[in-house]
Amino acid sequence: MKTGRHISKCQICNADLHQFLSLGHHAVTQQYLTDKSLNQEETLYPMNLCRCHKCGLIQLDYIVDPKIVFAENYPYRTGLTNMLIRNFENLAESATKAFELPKSGLIIDIGSNDGSLLKPFRKRGFEVLGVEPTDAAKDANHDGIKTIQAFFNKNMARKILKTSGKATLITCTNTFAHIDHSHELVTAIKLLMDDRTVFVSESQYLFDIIAKTEFDTVYHEHLRFYSLLPLAKLFEMNGMTLVDAEKIGAAGGSIRVYAMKGNKEKSRRLIDLIAAEKSAGLYEKATYENYANKVLGAKFDLVALLLTLKKKGAEIAGLTSSARSNSLLSTCKIDNHILSYLGEKNGSPKIGLYTPGTHIPVVSEDEIIKKQPPYLLVLSWHIGDELISIMKKAGYKGKFIIPLPVAKIVE
Repeated sequence: MKTGRHISKCQICNADLHQFLSLGHHAVTQQYLTDKSLNQEETLYPMNLCRCHKCGLIQLDYIVDPKIVFAENYPYRTGLTNMLIRNFENLAESATKAFELPKSGLIIDIGSNDGSLLKPFRKRGFEVLGVEPTDAAKDANHDGIKTIQAFFNKNMARKILKTSGKATLITCTNTFAHIDHSHELVTAIKLLMDDRTVFVSESQYLFDIIAKTEFDTVYHEHLRFYSLLPLAKLFEMNGMTLVDAEKIGAAGGSIRVYAMKGNKEKSRRLIDLIAAEKSAGLYEKATYENYANKVLGAKFDLVALLLTLKKKGAEIAGLTSSARSNSLLSTCKIDNHILSYLGEKNGSPKIGLYTPGTHIPVVSEDEIIKKQPPYLLVLSWHIGDELISIMKKAGYKGKFIIPLPVAKIVE
């Protein structure tokens, strides 16, 4: 069975790739283990960051089969993350106003998970449709959000076009960088667009990844790490225009982009953001050499802090269990010998399972409060303030460890 493939050419412009950081070999970040599978051998895949010298796209050089990465039992549910719910409400409000979307219009969300993004659009009277390959689609349909359980591609786009017609707005948030064959993806999206349709994508922003040393955002779901010039190139090569962009706070720093068919005018905001990218050195080789060195330093500092506490006899647990947290744990080789368990939001389907690669048991936040470990490693550090506040209000009395950008202990 073929489980993935190495690539040596850019996913956008087909130029040569140059590796600048290796993060080792990782298990797929959302393949949690049961008691039964805990002792079975796991498949590990290479995790290397590469740069295209021509268009500047940062990308992985190994692509795992999406049927493995996004298996039907994929446990992540968007609706459990308050920050994303607020972000989707903001997206619905701003897109509706900025583009004067007709209330009779169809909103399509690609990679729609449990339908959380589409709910604020439905509330505003729009017809909504999700496309989602995992069993999260069943949750969405249960909540009244019409969702097709399938991978999105040209064949699926043609089926939607036949049954539902063209869309007013198409969204692809935190999935546009996840889908293999980027040109085929844009071609499929275009099939569902007319000249007034707006395509909106949100992806973790390379600018923030570099500035904050966010190596934990690198895992096999994320095939590409976007800045604006490569995105503009991708759309241009497929008869579209990147017309606008804005920085948003989601996922520790993301970029929301807007694209339309044909040759359209570009916003002043987009032009200014591209200028800021150039000023920050996002298209210079030295930036990535420096980033790689910072990652190595951040890994060393975090592990040194944890081992110092363990040598003093302190118990350490983790807070949250996500793809991002599993990437950090695997990259730093922080396993069940260092962290006793991870606390997940009550109701999470991950509770009772074990983390892939590092085999740390996942328990509920209630269990964290009950056991009161003296230290909690805040793995979703990008929303650390919110998580710390929640845990303190729930009765946690210990100290918190923030892993990045600089490892530190906070009260």
